Order: sequence, then C-alpha cells, then structure tokens
Amino acid sequence: MGSVAKEEVMNQTPNAQRPTLSVEALAEGTTSNIKHRTSNIIWRIIGFIVAGIFLYAGAIKAFDPVQFASDIDNYKILPWPISVALAFYLPWLEILCGLALVVRLLYRGALSILTVLIVVFTLATTAAKARGLDITCGCFGHASQNWSYPSHLATNLAILAGLLALWFQSSSKS
Repeated sequence: MGSVAKEEVMNQTPNAQRPTLSVEALAEGTTSNIKHRTSNIIWRIIGFIVAGIFLYAGAIKAFDPVQFASDIDNYKILPWPISVALAFYLPWLEILCGLALVVRLLYRGALSILTVLIVVFTLATTAAKARGLDITCGCFGHASQNWSYPSHLATNLAILAGLLALWFQSSSKS
C-alpha cells in the first residue's frame, strides 16, 4: 500500500473512532487524588495524636484512681463522693473515646464527649486559678505536675483546637 493509500484510509476514519488520551485530564485527576489522599493522611495523623493524648491521660488516671479523686477534690467544686465516682468513671470514658477516634466508630460522639470534657476541665482550672487555688493537675501523671497555669491553659487550648478541627473536618465530609 502506498503512502497515498494510507493517507486516504486515515482521512476516511472519523476522529470519534480514534482513541485519544488527554494527558492534561489524567495529570489533573492524579494531582487531585494525591491532594485528597494527603489531606486524609494529615487528618488521620491529627486524629491519632488527639486520641493518643486521651488514651495516655486516661490510662494514667485509671491506674491510680485514688490520686485522681484527690486531684478532682483539689478543685473544691464537687463533694468527695462525687470526686471518687468521677475518678473511676472519667478515665475509662477518655480511653473509650480515644479508641473510638482511632477506629472511627461513633467518631462524632467521641469528639463531642472529649470536647465537652476538655472545655469543662479548662473552665474548672480557670475557676480554681481565679479563686487562688494552686492546682497541680494529674492529667498526664508526673509529667504535668510541675506545669504552670499558662502551660496547662496552652495545652488545653491546643487539644481543644485539635478536637474542633477534627469536628469541622468530619462535618465537611458529610
């Protein structure tokens, strides 16, 4: 077949039948997919960090509920029997909510509970400071006993920011 015959055959074939590959469309789709995957990985890492904080804090308190009851009582907000009940209940709630963040089961419920806990704790710490009480928090065991009020407040606000970011990120997906 001569070159003229080949040219005629190619000219007779409509463009719709020729497969075309849009490299730009493929590149754009791949970039979008990579950005989406990277974003998901970053949010999962933030979720693991927040969950780890509550798992660690809950475990520290669950191993020594009597000390935690004493820490709660130091705030002078609740009667001793309620402090003892909370000392046995709250660490396990923190642990279960932390696990829920990791496995993403009842995710929003866990975020809601942990957000309320950190807000209440921050308000209780602020109220104690305003009343002149020198509270040494046992939230992270011996590691946090010598923290100043500003470092407690900064830690609480950072945890709260992480929880709120996870909440808004999960709300935007639905």
